[in-house]
Amino acid sequence: MYNFDKIIDRTGSDDLKHGVLQERYGDANLLPLWVADMDFETPQFITDALRRRLDHSLFGYTMMPKGYWQQVAGWIADHHAWNVKEEWMTFIPGIVKGIGMAINVFVKPDEKVIIQPPVYHPFRLTPLGNRREVVYNPLKEIDGTYTMDFDQLEQIADEKCRMLILSNPHNPAGICWDKQTLQRLAHICHQRGIIVISDEIHCDMAIFGNRHTPFASVSEEAAQCSITFGAPSKTFNIAGIVSSYSIIPNDETRHLFYSWLEANELNEPTIFSPIATMAAFTPEGEAWRKEMLAYIEGNIDFVIDYCAKHLPKIKPWRPQASFLVWLDCRDLGLNHSLLNDLFVNKARLALNDGEMFGKGGEGFMRLNIATPRAILQDALERLSKAVQLS
Repeated sequence: MYNFDKIIDRTGSDDLKHGVLQERYGDANLLPLWVADMDFETPQFITDALRRRLDHSLFGYTMMPKGYWQQVAGWIADHHAWNVKEEWMTFIPGIVKGIGMAINVFVKPDEKVIIQPPVYHPFRLTPLGNRREVVYNPLKEIDGTYTMDFDQLEQIADEKCRMLILSNPHNPAGICWDKQTLQRLAHICHQRGIIVISDEIHCDMAIFGNRHTPFASVSEEAAQCSITFGAPSKTFNIAGIVSSYSIIPNDETRHLFYSWLEANELNEPTIFSPIATMAAFTPEGEAWRKEMLAYIEGNIDFVIDYCAKHLPKIKPWRPQASFLVWLDCRDLGLNHSLLNDLFVNKARLALNDGEMFGKGGEGFMRLNIATPRAILQDALERLSKAVQLS
């Protein structure tokens, strides 16, 4: 049994979650429940694997460990019923970085990238930062969840649209997109020659009996128009050890992207990345994953129950994957500025505000619940008192 109630003092670790509070929120002493890493210790079996390599005190050039890609492919097959060939895969130095690289390889300066807001904000910022136009295919809100608007997608997907960035599972709402939805998306994009970048970093964190469906697995059309990005980093809390990978079934797409990565030596991992990944993708890692997800489910239930009793105007959406809870705060009747003031200055909490995620995010806040329950209770009590006093 693992102890997810243990409170870890991250002082002196240069962690982003605490380290940029003053810069981003104007107050270094907030309770941070924003950036998507967990407050749980990285499991000991990963730390032990890294330590064994540290004991061999020579850190020169290294190669990918034997059997690495077979182990990654085996994990994907076991968990998601997708049989990935070894030649389809390569290392990438981070998923957002991979998106930026793919944009530069496949999207010309006068071409466009489609995103589906509200969605993870680098999907917008990365194309814009690379001076590509972003086209919006907003999700439709129906009964406390989102669906894709395919009619609008077909209207905006003109001949200049070359890429669509898909959040699968969806961040921030935690949706596991179903096979039929992904098949329809693939058909539209394949017909128009649009590459779908499927960010599947939360794929191993489906909860409450839900299942993740890899985009590229749903049809031959999906396979042929897809680039899938994944990583063990969210699941095993090793975001600081860059361990991302790319999967591309289409020969031409793969050659164009991987030859570019190779030419720039961007397909070579750091020494510790494969070690951490191989330690994670094991039976011991699976046991830890299941215990962690059970604790996450308990935290989600705790938030939903607490809000129902003490914060009835805040309605948490129950996620189907990951540790991010989309809080619907619209019944509070506060505009963007006042909502942020309530959370930051009155409750003294640091969350991600919904407008960051684009159209449809207004009036929402994203809460990271991957923290010991005592911290989560403290946060909700702060929020309850702040709402009562407002």
